[in-house]
Order: sequence, then C-alpha cells, then structure tokens
Amino acid sequence: MDFWCGAGAALLALVCIFIARFFLVLRRNEEHKPGKQGSASVLVVVGSGGHTTEILRLMDSLSASYAPRHYVIANTDRMSEEKVRILEAARTEENTEPQYTIHRIPRSREVCQSWSSSLVSTIHSLLYSMPLVFQLKPDLVLCNGPGTCVPLCISALMLGIFGMKKVLIIYIESICRVETLSLSGKILYNLSDYFFVQWSTLQKKYPKAIYLGRLV
Repeated sequence: MDFWCGAGAALLALVCIFIARFFLVLRRNEEHKPGKQGSASVLVVVGSGGHTTEILRLMDSLSASYAPRHYVIANTDRMSEEKVRILEAARTEENTEPQYTIHRIPRSREVCQSWSSSLVSTIHSLLYSMPLVFQLKPDLVLCNGPGTCVPLCISALMLGIFGMKKVLIIYIESICRVETLSLSGKILYNLSDYFFVQWSTLQKKYPKAIYLGRLV
C-alpha cells in the first residue's frame, strides 16, 4: 500500500511539473526572438492543394535570413515536393549551396476522415514528428492549417516543455476561412505564439488573432 501511495504521489508531482512547464512555455517571452542575432531556421508545414500554394507564396516573400528552411510534407502528398524544389531553385543563386531540406511524415488526417480514426492517425504522425523536430530544433514553425501541422506544433511545444529550446509557433489561417476557423486553427489558437487571420470577421470572433489584411 505504501509503495502505491508513493508511486501515486510521484506521478502526481510529475504531472504538476509538466502542466506548469506547459503553461510557462505558452507564455510569450520577448527574449526569444529568432533572427535577432542572425539567421533563423524555420520549419515549414506544407499541406496540399491550396495550403501549398498559400504557404509557398509566403515563403517566397521572406528574406534569405530565414535559413535553413525545413519543409515537412505528408507522405501521401505527391505534388508539393516539386513545387518546393521549383521555389527554392529560383531563390538559390548560382554556385551557392541550397539552404533547405525536405522531410516526410505520415498524414495526421485525411479529408472527411472520422474523428475516431483521426485520433489514431494523429498519434501515429506524432511519433514521426517528435524525433524530426527534436533533431532539427527550428527557431520557429510556420503553418497555415493542414492537419499535419498539429503533431509538428505539439512536438515544438515539447522542446520547450523539456527545457531544450523555445520554438515560436506562427499560425496563419487560410484565406478561404472567412467565418470559422479550420479544425487545426481551433486546436492551435491557444497554443501558437502568433495567430494570424486574413478576414476581419474572424478577428472579431477570436480576439487573440492578429488581422493585417490578406497575407498570401
């Protein structure tokens, strides 16, 4: 009985420490500013279709100081990788080493996939996302709504919870979202450091969101 009481107390203490660290990481710390003293490595979550078009437009507008750039694509996406390579080829000067990498992880949720199976596939994706994020240790994660971004952002939060590195999470809701947030947006609304929407109607509903007009 004493053993189980002691084990329960230890487990409770660990849970409390984890929760405290979680909320500490969620608080914005102005001292953590990627690029403040040079380049900033960025992990870019590439969705598919319209998500890919929007995120690559955004990447095309960023300066070269965002490097290296790590693109993460769902393993069932057959078109986005070529678009990434075309963009990066246009950015890379002759005789200059490319400053980007491309990685694939399992998709966390397919279109119209049921909630129950989505939970299983998201956990499966998280098992691949966490080792990748812990290896790359980006300064920031940039995403715009594909389901694949959720396990990657959770992995980035875990880096901070474990005290390894504070990673900024920047979420930009897709331009097609006018009245309501996407499922990914609803999940990451309170987990991201900066949450952008592209319609004023959304900013009124979600006061934490930042509205600067159209971004992509």
